[in-house]
Amino acid sequence: MFLVASPNLHCLSENIDDYPEGIIIPVDKPYRWTSADVIRKVKFAAIRHFHKKNLKVGHAGTLDPLATGVLLVCLGKATKMAETLQKHDKEYVADVVFGATTPSYDLEKPIDRFYPTEGVTEEALRAVLPSFQGEQEQVAPLFSAKSVDGVRAYELARKLYRSGGDIDEAALATLTRQRITISEISLLEFTPGGAPSSGCGLRPEKADDVSSASSRINVTDNSALGLPHASIRVACSKGTYIRALARDLGEALGTGAHLGALCRTRTGSFCVEDALSVDEAVALLAADRPRSPFGGETSGTESASE
Repeated sequence: MFLVASPNLHCLSENIDDYPEGIIIPVDKPYRWTSADVIRKVKFAAIRHFHKKNLKVGHAGTLDPLATGVLLVCLGKATKMAETLQKHDKEYVADVVFGATTPSYDLEKPIDRFYPTEGVTEEALRAVLPSFQGEQEQVAPLFSAKSVDGVRAYELARKLYRSGGDIDEAALATLTRQRITISEISLLEFTPGGAPSSGCGLRPEKADDVSSASSRINVTDNSALGLPHASIRVACSKGTYIRALARDLGEALGTGAHLGALCRTRTGSFCVEDALSVDEAVALLAADRPRSPFGGETSGTESASE
């Protein structure tokens, strides 16, 4: 059994051996934080708390910097579960903006091309969505964590982008297609033009998020353009890129598209409503507070088995 940290859990024992199968902390990753930013923050607190410099800390499934939502942080022997946890189905709420594309398929890069939007209607979108359900082949975005000859695709993409290289043709050709499955896809809201929908707390840029956000992550603001956009719920398999889905939805409607916002609402049985903020996760590892041997009240812990 491994410990699953919950909002009701007030503190953890300072002895990692009290958790022989490790600890899983579902974290709601902040906007403009990389997944690595979250791990660094939690690992620093965990090393101090457990008094172990070689403590293993990792995550199960990367989230893009401009995405929020469930990121599973694994401590101790739970890191051995990371690969298994990554294989679980996931669910997202995405804000897809139609009528323009960006090299990164989201707001990290500015718009590179505009497209007509006459064919982008709620009826047309509802009509094409069913064609994206089921098993299919998908080309990953160039700006992704996918490995290309041992190099992360986003590293290659940013290098090409800075040098003015041919991103769309030469670099995309190095990425292999992969089989994915979209089990459910539905339209939550459609807006012909204007500001992005609120969705599930999409773009929750809070003061604390900004102060700790990665300085490497840029965000463009296209809200004043008044482009059509839609809030879409997607349940899918491991390896599905929602930015690529946005691109493909645009092509299906005869236009361009990119992500305005993205929230991972579920991974396996872990839901965003039950996830901890980064501050809450670090608070569990506050080594200077008195605590009981097994982390406080019995009712404050939950356990799960694989």
